[in-house]
Amino acid sequence: MMNKIKARITGLGSYLPEKILTNQDLEALVDTSDEWITSRTGIKERRIAAADEFTSDMGFKAAEKAIAQARVSVKDIDMILVATMTPDYASPSTAGIIQAKLGATKAAAMDVQAACTGFIYVLSLAKAYIESGIYCQVLVIASEKMSSILDYTDRNTCVIFGDGAAAAVVSAAGAGFAIETVDLGSDGSLADLVVIPGGGSRHPASHEVVDQKLCYIKMAGREVFKHAVRRMAAAARECLARSSMTMEDLAWLVPHQANIRIIEAIASNLDFPMEKIYLTLQKYGNTSGSSVAIALEELVSKKDLKEDDRLLLLAFGGGLTWGATILRKCSE
Repeated sequence: MMNKIKARITGLGSYLPEKILTNQDLEALVDTSDEWITSRTGIKERRIAAADEFTSDMGFKAAEKAIAQARVSVKDIDMILVATMTPDYASPSTAGIIQAKLGATKAAAMDVQAACTGFIYVLSLAKAYIESGIYCQVLVIASEKMSSILDYTDRNTCVIFGDGAAAAVVSAAGAGFAIETVDLGSDGSLADLVVIPGGGSRHPASHEVVDQKLCYIKMAGREVFKHAVRRMAAAARECLARSSMTMEDLAWLVPHQANIRIIEAIASNLDFPMEKIYLTLQKYGNTSGSSVAIALEELVSKKDLKEDDRLLLLAFGGGLTWGATILRKCSE
C-alpha cells in the first residue's frame, strides 16, 4: 500500500521594502501620536514600498528566497498561487506577472483574494494540489502594497497597515513543515466591515469615485475586533480538535499581525501565554495577507525549532474570511 502524500513547506522567503514609516512620521500626516498608535495597536513603525515598487516586485523577491531555500529548480514549479488584495492590475493576475519574472514556464498561475487570510487560503490550496497528486511543487506567495489603498487622512486605517511579501514552496517530499490540518471560514454577510468600495464593477473608476475616496480601504474597527477574536479562536480550536491536540502541544502561535489588542484577546480566549506568540507587528504593522507568512519566516529563521514542534497559524480578514493551520516540523 502506497504511503499517503503529505504536503510540506520546504522553503520560506520574505521581503520588506527599505523605507520605514514611523509613528512620529505619521504625526506630521494625520491627527495622531506615537502614544495613541502604540497603545491601540502595538505598532511602532511599518515598511512602505517605493513609488515604482509593486506587489509583483515584492512577491518575486520573496519567491526567489523561498525557491533557493527549497533547493528546487524554477522549471519544476507546477503552480503559482498569489494571495493579494492589492494586485498590480485588475487583470492580468499578479501571479502571471511573477511567473514571467521567475521564468517558471511550466507553472500555471492565479491570484486568490481572501484579504488578510490570504496566505492560509493559498496554503490550503497548495496542500490540496499536492496531496491529490495533481502537482509536486507549488509556490505560494502573499504580497501586499497596502500603502496604495490607504487614505493618509484617515487615522483609523493609515496607522495600521504596511507593505511586504512572503512566499513558501509547498512540496510532496522533503524536510520542512508538514501542513497537518487547515480550517477555513467566511461570512459574506459582513463584507461591508472591511471594504474597498471603488475600482470594481460596482463603482468603476471615475472622477466621482476618486473625489469620494472610494478607492481607499474602509474598516469598521470595533466590529472587526469582535469578529476577529471569536472567529480565529474558533478556527484554532477546530484545527486542534482535528489533530487531537491541545494548546499545550504547541511550540508557537503565529497570528495575523493586525493589532496587539486582538492578539492579546486571542491569547486570553485560548488561555495561551503571550511569550509563545510570535510578534512582528511592532516593526512591520499589518501587511494584510502576507503578515502571518512574514512572521512565520522570521520565527523559523530566528528560533531553534525541534523535530515535531507544532506551530499554529491564525488569520482573519475582509470578506469576512478567517483560517487556521497547524504545521509540524519534519526532517523528511
